[in-house]
Amino acid sequence: MTRYTHGHHESVLRSHRWRTAENSCAYLLPQLRPDRSLLDVGCGPATITADLAGRVGSVVGIDPSPSVIDEARRDHPELDLRVDDLFTHDGGRYDVVHAHQVVQHLDDPVGALRRMGELGSLVAVRDSDYTAFQWEPVSPTLDDWRSLYLAVCRRNGAFPDAGRHLQRWAHEAGLTDVRYSTSTWTFATPEDVAWWSGLWAERAVSSDFARQAVEYGLASAADLEAISEGWRAWGRQPHAHITLLHGEVLAAT
Repeated sequence: MTRYTHGHHESVLRSHRWRTAENSCAYLLPQLRPDRSLLDVGCGPATITADLAGRVGSVVGIDPSPSVIDEARRDHPELDLRVDDLFTHDGGRYDVVHAHQVVQHLDDPVGALRRMGELGSLVAVRDSDYTAFQWEPVSPTLDDWRSLYLAVCRRNGAFPDAGRHLQRWAHEAGLTDVRYSTSTWTFATPEDVAWWSGLWAERAVSSDFARQAVEYGLASAADLEAISEGWRAWGRQPHAHITLLHGEVLAAT
């Protein structure tokens, strides 16, 4: 894994806890059955994992962060959650290996997909494409945020546009019957816009992304404060909305 751009600040985990099977892996749900086993890679707070557990016979969630797994175990004591890594995991073979917003943070996405294929019969991956996010009204400050986010990710060896590459990467990994789709998260109600803009206003100054931007010489603390306020100002605009594009792959091995 590259250096993780987001880190585990509360503002990051708050967005991760919002994720469910329905809003984050709807493309996978028709493939799940009570007789299937599933490995959830990079499970984070395990909100998606918990939803998936109700749809399959058994589920294991892995994440390399001990603190995140500790929290997930407290919130979901019924789940099998482990501090572990995709490339070192030795839990046998699964019917399904799933990863949500994970591959974009790896410096070898093809190798990651190949490893997922070694562990499971069906590989399911969903990742963002930050270059295709769109918002209204226009905001030069949000443009600056995206340029900075892309630069930090690429300095970390990550792929912030991973969603658009998943189909090609899956074929390069030797996976078969590759099915590619897209879906979005759209935040358009005043409440949703306030929540999302508030998250990024906080992340812009408090998360690992902010610290890395300063460490790499890509932004100053004043730049980050301006971006933070820009998020809040944008979120207060009438009719503000933002759409986040994701690519998805289902592939056999």
